[in-house]
Amino acid sequence: MSNISYFTEEGLKKIQEELHQLMAVERPSISKQIAEARDKGDLSENAEYDAAKEAQGLLEMRISKLEAVVKNARVIDESNMDVSKVLVLSKVKIKNKATGAMMAYTLVAENEANFKEGKISVDSPIGKGLLGKKKGDTAEIKVPSGVMQFEIVEISR
Repeated sequence: MSNISYFTEEGLKKIQEELHQLMAVERPSISKQIAEARDKGDLSENAEYDAAKEAQGLLEMRISKLEAVVKNARVIDESNMDVSKVLVLSKVKIKNKATGAMMAYTLVAENEANFKEGKISVDSPIGKGLLGKKKGDTAEIKVPSGVMQFEIVEISR
């Protein structure tokens, strides 16, 4: 069964660019390293050959994973999305009810999550807790330190 992942156009493009880089640049480079190591003689005691073969295995595994992600990717059309409730790609401003701290996040697919940019995964505890909530709702989110309450202050795209 395939895992469908939802992306912004920008997020999918980044993954496609990484896949292209791995296939067009990294793969030929590792093949060249293997050939050079093979030319150095006895393969049973050739550390360079072993290292290059291991790197090739890791590269092929990464390529395979990215190909599966791209194959099962769906681009989200933001133009006709409901802004009355929190969905994927919603920009949400929340208020921690205990501390009064305000935070703003954009809910994105797991592969696009980047906390420094304020993008959190819809699969994270906070992301899951916010999904489907409306402005003014309180989300009770279970985190490792207990349960936190956040008020939904604003939802936008």
